[in-house]
Amino acid sequence: MSDTSDITTLAVTIDGHDLRVAPGTTILTAAEGLQIDIPTFCYQKRLPVLASCRMCLVEIEGQGKLQPACATAVMDGMVVRTDTERVAETRSSMLDMLLANHPLDCPICDKGGECELQDMVMAYGPRESLFRDPKRVFHSKDIQLSPVVIMNVNRCIQCQRCVRICEEVVGAVALGTVDKGMDTAVTGFEGSLASCDQCGNCIEVCPVGALMSFPYRYKSRPWDLAETDTICPHCGTGCHLTVGTRDGEFMRVRSKWDTGLNLETLCVRGRFGMDGFASPDRIKRPMIRLEDRLVPVSWDEAGEYLRERVASLTGQAAGIVSPRLTNEVQFQFHRLMRAVFDSDLVATSTRFDIPETLGPLIRDFYTRAPLQEVIRADCTLVIGTNVTEENPVSEYLLRGAVREGETRLCLLSARPSRLDADAQAALRIPPGHEDTVLSALLAGLAAGEFDKDASGLQGVWNDPACQHAEAALGHVHSALSSAQSITLLIGTDLFRSPNAETSLSLIYNILHHLQSQGKKVALQGLFDRPNQLGSWDIATTSAQTLSDLLDRCANRQIGALYVAGGDPLLSCPDRPRVQAALEAVDLLIVQDAMLSDIAGSAHIVLPAAAHGEETGSFTNNEGRVQSVREFRVPMFDARPNLDIFQWLAALFDKPLAASPAEIFDEIADTIPAYSGLSAAGIDPDGTFTASTETHSTGPLDPPASSGAKATNGLHLITGNGLFHGGYLSEHSETLETVAPAAFVEMSTADAQARNLADGQTVQVASAKGKLTARLKVTPDFPEGLVFVPETYRNLRLNSLMTRGEYPCPVDLQAADR
Repeated sequence: MSDTSDITTLAVTIDGHDLRVAPGTTILTAAEGLQIDIPTFCYQKRLPVLASCRMCLVEIEGQGKLQPACATAVMDGMVVRTDTERVAETRSSMLDMLLANHPLDCPICDKGGECELQDMVMAYGPRESLFRDPKRVFHSKDIQLSPVVIMNVNRCIQCQRCVRICEEVVGAVALGTVDKGMDTAVTGFEGSLASCDQCGNCIEVCPVGALMSFPYRYKSRPWDLAETDTICPHCGTGCHLTVGTRDGEFMRVRSKWDTGLNLETLCVRGRFGMDGFASPDRIKRPMIRLEDRLVPVSWDEAGEYLRERVASLTGQAAGIVSPRLTNEVQFQFHRLMRAVFDSDLVATSTRFDIPETLGPLIRDFYTRAPLQEVIRADCTLVIGTNVTEENPVSEYLLRGAVREGETRLCLLSARPSRLDADAQAALRIPPGHEDTVLSALLAGLAAGEFDKDASGLQGVWNDPACQHAEAALGHVHSALSSAQSITLLIGTDLFRSPNAETSLSLIYNILHHLQSQGKKVALQGLFDRPNQLGSWDIATTSAQTLSDLLDRCANRQIGALYVAGGDPLLSCPDRPRVQAALEAVDLLIVQDAMLSDIAGSAHIVLPAAAHGEETGSFTNNEGRVQSVREFRVPMFDARPNLDIFQWLAALFDKPLAASPAEIFDEIADTIPAYSGLSAAGIDPDGTFTASTETHSTGPLDPPASSGAKATNGLHLITGNGLFHGGYLSEHSETLETVAPAAFVEMSTADAQARNLADGQTVQVASAKGKLTARLKVTPDFPEGLVFVPETYRNLRLNSLMTRGEYPCPVDLQAADR
């Protein structure tokens, strides 16, 4: 009688080793569990099985033909051999055929030293080729497909990894193949990558030197690089990346398979935007204002200046700290303000006020767990963000979950995204109307059915869009009602609206209602700053908003303002109001790595280390604490932020000596979510903070809406573009070659109504100001809206906007009128 002790697993023997695996497990995966190496070229865990390279062929007892391990599922009692003479001969023959046309230009190939074909030939290949015919040549010269991707198609081994990762993971479909057989060639459409995200993931997965990084080309060999694992600073996803330097000079960024939540993928900002620290805008030395201009001085002279100015101050001091800085820097900044300036007035430089509702929402429902697990709910609802452009790698994970059947996706956002194609329902919400739509959704959930006639949605969309929108919202209601597990992902667009407090209260009530029905609910953010969640965790004792703080400055209630790492003059609505507030301060201290706009108003500027020049930790959108590591020393006369705090405190005999590890231990002792953590105990893949679920409150009472919401005319909205996220990325020379100029995006219908064409220079004007940029016409962009990215300093976009008003009414016309 056969053994039925474990009917849920299958028995398999591989090279004499016995193993039990789950049904559906492939031979390749089973062999990995036994640490048996089976070579592959075309296989990638995140991609559908292709089984074209035939390198993973294995011998199965009872079967006459060799079978591909990547595509063959284990059968109970199967006996597999991966190292027979027949298998070895087949692998050698496959490699010989690849080498028949592969150019032997390893000495000049950027992939030399980390080429999978080189490694395979050394391990399994023939020592002499049987082919003597001339090699096939597609092109005599390499082809630059984009500012960051260059191709040598002669080296391609037709594994199709690049094509498949572009389509299946990134969703861009920028690469394809032409011809067939040995003449198959990978290329971009019409020989370019015009529709590409420029993420470089095709470069990462290419096993040979067919696709290469143009910025890194001919710069170094891998064995010359000192590599440092750290965390991307460009959004809150928290991708793991590996930075390569040579003699302290930045060379490249790559990602590692099965490391971090990004799993070998990065977006364009993460892979190519790390060279910003070498920007000409770096602050080289301390500067003080003398006769209305900033003059470089030594650190000692800067210290004397601060002693004199602080001693003569009247009025309270306040601080602004950036969510781009590490947990340790932000925590120490709060301590510095209390110790030296006797002040608890500290705000984050997030460019929108944080509603009070966010505290209960994070406390009661925020799920600090891997995003890959959180989005495996029956239904995933994304509210208030264009994931494609704000958090690209999070979008990759969402797309994968949908295509693998792990979740049903619903989207509620102002702008369309590439995820719309994978969503069960994708609903465009005019900015400012989020609370109306969420209220209708909550009412439908409470009533057990969605009644569009009683929803109150009339007037939110202009006909004929309203009928389609109400139907889409009905699909969202149906998905939430039928699901037993639900995840809500909220983006930063929600926080820009004057009705943000109402919207977040309604989200809280939706989660509370779903949970009361016995459903499993989860909440996470899709934030655009690398340490936004950590910033809110650390600032739990402070209710100070940035707008209130600037109002105090304008009313001359603040004598000294200390700004660490942020620039409200660039990011906050109503630039003249912010400028007036800064000018009303007796002492403005600016500490930053780059010469930002606010430095022009500062009385003293302190040069701080840039990302990669100091250590610490970020808390990403998942609640995962990850180590930020130093891969180069601070440039010029800059100092790490913590060293500057220590130096400043010592000027006033208020010692703050502490290492990043000691400060993190204090964070763990102070903030409940970090309890029990330590800097030394942070895992290479990060360590999760703890959810502090209390559910001490019932449903919230949403505050009243801010009033009438305009639906006629054009309205300006903003956010991050794909190629830039915050002013940090604009200092990257490589990203500037990819996206050097800002744009104004609008619908085809709106452009045609104004006789405007794609690429034309246009002027956007509001009651406050105007700007000029090129026009980007997008067919599926919502009518009545105009999008301008907030990440181009020269536009001074916030000059057009008014505090408390979003979206902003504007007029748009050709610039030459």
